[in-house]
Parts: sequence; C-alpha cells; structure tokens
Amino acid sequence: MSDNTRQLPVITLPTDAGLAMAPNELGQQSRRLPPWLRRNLEPGGGHGETASLIAELGLETVCSSAKCPNRLECWSARTATFMILGNVCTRPCGFCSVPKGKTEALELDEPLRVAEAAKRLGLKHVVITSVTRDDLADGGADHFRQTIDAVRAATGATIEVLVPDFIGKEGALAQLMAAKPDVFNHNTETVPRLYRTVRGRKSHYPWTLKLLADAKKIMPTVKTKSGLMLGLGETHDELLDVFADLLEQGVDFLTLGQYLQPTLESLAVERYLPPEEFETLGALARSMGFKQVASGPLVRSSYHARDMAENGLVE
Repeated sequence: MSDNTRQLPVITLPTDAGLAMAPNELGQQSRRLPPWLRRNLEPGGGHGETASLIAELGLETVCSSAKCPNRLECWSARTATFMILGNVCTRPCGFCSVPKGKTEALELDEPLRVAEAAKRLGLKHVVITSVTRDDLADGGADHFRQTIDAVRAATGATIEVLVPDFIGKEGALAQLMAAKPDVFNHNTETVPRLYRTVRGRKSHYPWTLKLLADAKKIMPTVKTKSGLMLGLGETHDELLDVFADLLEQGVDFLTLGQYLQPTLESLAVERYLPPEEFETLGALARSMGFKQVASGPLVRSSYHARDMAENGLVE
C-alpha cells in the first residue's frame, strides 16, 4: 500500500449514514430500496429499438445478464455494454446474477455481430465485457482481440474493455492488449478482507492489482480503470487503502456504486450509502489523484462510460 492518503485534506465521512438492512420474518434481508435508489422512468422511450437489435443479432449484454438498474436509461439512449464469450460464467461470485455452470462453445461470428450492433447503434464509444472463462486456454483473450478489431474497423469508435482476471492464463493479457483498447477496465469489486466472500476462492486481490499494473506496462498509453461496489460491509479506512493501492498501480479512472442484491440467493446488502456519502468519497478519490471518478448509488462500471473516456482521454 502506498502513502497517498497521508497528505490528504481532512474530509469527514459519516459512519452511520444510510439504511441498515433488517431481516424479515423469513430470516431474509428486506429488499425495500431507499428513496434515492427508486427510479421513475418516463413511459415510452427508445429502449425497445435497442432491445430488438440485440435480440436480432443474438447478442448478450451485461445490462440484462447482471440485472443492471440503468438498463432502460442506457437502452433508451441507444447504448449497451456487450457481453461476449457466452452467458455462462465459470466463477461462482456471490454478487453476480450471471448464470454459472457448463459453458458453451465460442460463437466464431460473435465479433462481427457485436461490430454490426455498434455500427447500427451509431456508437462512438463501445464497451465490451465478458463472463469469466476459466475453461479456455487463453481465458477468451483472443476472442476479445477479434471483437475489438471488428468493432474498430466497423465504427472507428474508441474501445473500452472490462475484463476478467485471466488468472493462470500466461500470455492472455498481452494477447488482448495487442488490439490496443483505449480503456482497460478490471473491477476490484471490494476490499481485500471481503474478497473471498464476494469474489470466491479463485480471485485474489494482489492479482487484480497486478493485472491493472501489467496492462499499463504492456501499453503505457492505455487508460486503466477499476470499480468497487459499496454496501457489502467495507469500512471507509479499507476503501482509502484500496484507493491508494489502485493509484500505486497507475489506475486512471475509478467508479464507485451501490451494491444491489440481484437475487435472493446473492450476497445481502449490509448498508445503503446515501448520495452525499458517495459524493464525499468521490471528492476524496479525486483529491488522491484519480484522473476521472464517477461516484453515486447507481454508478456502474460502464455507466456513462463514454463521458468518462472522452474527458479522460484528453490530456
């Protein structure tokens, strides 16, 4: 851990703000959301057109698979985060609603279908993510490379990738980085103390830091990005330590958002942080040195990613 926090201005963070979750009569956590997480969308909108295009081309999106609360807003704005390598993950993460189990064969034409969708949506910044594929020798890195190349050829858009950790996949990161993404994102998700509970036995906090550092070493011009989910029981001191660790690896962009329990079987929410607390944490992260920070209850890794990339890619 670095000493980045030592010269910081004093900013008071609340220790008891937000709503603690109370068990109901079934012993399960109440899923009632606080007012700041309730969204009232206008009727109509253009999300149907985006949904139809995704269905027509047989694509997966993290918007649907991860039950993102911003899906209708983003789809109405004709944007989506494409999820490649199938819709079944080899990691049993406790926070995620993506199906786990036996994976399927890669669809070799998927890169071209993603490129077609990006072209027809008129995207200027394309975010590509994936499930984790521990069953593949390269973890899916070459499929990422092919998708980046196809999208860039079809659209000329800037490309952001949100990747799994590629643990045990020697050469995978270099293979992906050969396609020269503009933004390289790998989510830290939570603090070290909670890593095994939240991310499972195969994920390791030091490896996450190394992956982010190695991406920058391979391609010094790439903007690296990471995100954390809050409300899982982390402390403010633990968050500040993670901020410092990420900065020590050269991470440029940071996203902070509220964890929302996607299914009753998923990890419970320990606390809902109010918007003011996210604003304070975001301001603190900026003061520590991150070039771009998005911090708010509904912020997700790819939420308004184009805005962050456009601002952050200009030196």
